[in-house]
Amino acid sequence: MKQYKIFFASILATVLFTTPFIYSSNADSLPTHSQLKASLKAVVAEENGGFGFNMWATLVDRDGVVKALVFSGKDRGDQWPGSRIISAQKANTANAFSLPKFALSTANLFSAVQPGGSLFGLQFSNPVDTKVAYQGPSEDIGTKNDPMVGYKIGGVNVFGGGLPLYDAGGKLIGAIGVSGDSSCADHNIAWKVRHKLNLDNVPAGVSSTNDDNIVNDITSGTSSGGWGHTDCSPKAVKIGKELTKTHPIGPKQ
Repeated sequence: MKQYKIFFASILATVLFTTPFIYSSNADSLPTHSQLKASLKAVVAEENGGFGFNMWATLVDRDGVVKALVFSGKDRGDQWPGSRIISAQKANTANAFSLPKFALSTANLFSAVQPGGSLFGLQFSNPVDTKVAYQGPSEDIGTKNDPMVGYKIGGVNVFGGGLPLYDAGGKLIGAIGVSGDSSCADHNIAWKVRHKLNLDNVPAGVSSTNDDNIVNDITSGTSSGGWGHTDCSPKAVKIGKELTKTHPIGPKQ
């Protein structure tokens, strides 16, 4: 009997110490690398009010761990290289400052962090982890094996392009960050990509439509509501204002 106990104990130890740990939380409900890439490429091909540049997009889970990072061009050099980290930073920000019942986009933070704003100084908190940002071989950037994947990137970004992700049941599961064009176009693209992924069941927000859409209410440098974002181009502003009609929030049937 003692020999059997020793045998089974050794089997259990082998299973426990050789089976890789699978990170669970809500990561499984986030889109895959290929799903994010396909959605980003489709939206970038549309009119978004910017320069029509290729883009980066990053997904983080609710713990701020990077789960996917993609680009829309043929090669990693087809997008602004600096926007890779900014896209991750935006995703981290939208996740870090949204709640299960209240969403904030990075665009909503623009005015609040200016001198005299209600959140002045927020942009200096939660700095990017530069070791994570710049680690790994360049040839893996934007692939399934992007060196950021599996790590917390950190960072706070306060212009358009970052949005929290709410599943069909209204659960906050992480965020998306998009970068590579004007900040207004970044927001428009992020909104459309989130809609394509069916992760826009937003519960409430600071915009006039009670969601996390970009707010364009800055006059003479001051946002009347305190959550305004600077205008980019008239076309980008027009597209942004119409997003709640062209790409309405809520789960698609």
